Amino acid sequence: MKKIFSTLCMALFAVAMIAQEPVLTFEKTEHDFGKINEADGRVSVVFTFKNEGMAPLILSNVKASCGCTTPTWTKEPVEPGQTGSITVTYNPNSRPGKFSKTVTVTSNASVSVQRVYIRGEVIPRPAKPSNKYAVAVGELSLKSNSLNLGIIKKGENMSGELEYANLTQAEHTVELVAGKADAFLIHQVTLATVQPNETGKFIFALDSKKTKLYGPIETYVYVVIDGKRILDDAHKLTIKAEIQENFANLTTDQKHEAPILEINNIIDLGEVPAGKKGIKKAIPFGNTNVAPLYIYRVYNPNEGVLACTATPKVKGGKKGTLNIILNTIENGQPMKPGNYSRQVYLYTNDPQHGKYALFIKWTVKE
Repeated sequence: MKKIFSTLCMALFAVAMIAQEPVLTFEKTEHDFGKINEADGRVSVVFTFKNEGMAPLILSNVKASCGCTTPTWTKEPVEPGQTGSITVTYNPNSRPGKFSKTVTVTSNASVSVQRVYIRGEVIPRPAKPSNKYAVAVGELSLKSNSLNLGIIKKGENMSGELEYANLTQAEHTVELVAGKADAFLIHQVTLATVQPNETGKFIFALDSKKTKLYGPIETYVYVVIDGKRILDDAHKLTIKAEIQENFANLTTDQKHEAPILEINNIIDLGEVPAGKKGIKKAIPFGNTNVAPLYIYRVYNPNEGVLACTATPKVKGGKKGTLNIILNTIENGQPMKPGNYSRQVYLYTNDPQHGKYALFIKWTVKE
């Protein structure tokens, strides 16, 4: 009986203690801003709360889930029966689309951690013409001064365009002149004369039949405005593409006898000294089928560190050599001790490995 009475007393004491604690109650815990305009700037909502407990309520911390949301709140103690507020402000600048954010409230209330939520959708500000055509090329304005035509299969053509605008108050004549004598690039201008606030297009077409190149290629033209031939970078347009072998028209017999490249795609040059040029390594590779294997190109984007060449033609069942020259000097300085790796690409007539990536790695000794 004494044990029951003791337990009852403890329970009554606990209830009494809880009753003396502050109790934080919000009028609402969620707010939907709906659709708001980015151009209109910050938006705010006030979450009102009441202390329904028997002791002063103190908010010790109010923290948002990201830096785009800023809360401010009642800092002084809120007496029993009184109210306070938390103002939550959201900054939509450069944040188009839907959003959902959480604000965590920490206090001395009986439930010490509570949360309120905001959500909405930001409508982006309209793009101004000066932002849309942000690249200046002479007196013209372009969206970009470079064009990547992507992958072109050998024997095919690919075309693309660059849009330009005349944002000046004067009429201008426009033409293109070749910066490199590349017969495979065809170009034209849709408007020879462009009026103020008028737009036009530079149209480019690349004929892969007219080049022996494979892999990444880059060429350029110059924009001549009002007959002024200023052939500098400010008037240059760059056109890029990647040419790969075309296997679409192979017959069944040709596919059966097509060359098969056999090489380890990870090449380890082992330990090498720092600050040394001309470290050579010969890597064998093979052609395990009937038709000759052609290595059209070894594309090496790491000039200065690696130099790579390969046997250009390997008959069926024979072997060739990939020659690698490593320089452990980069940007004029010896490489620091550690592990290094670079990637090179083989462009071949192997239907399974028309473009084949090789990873070349080494370790610079301490």
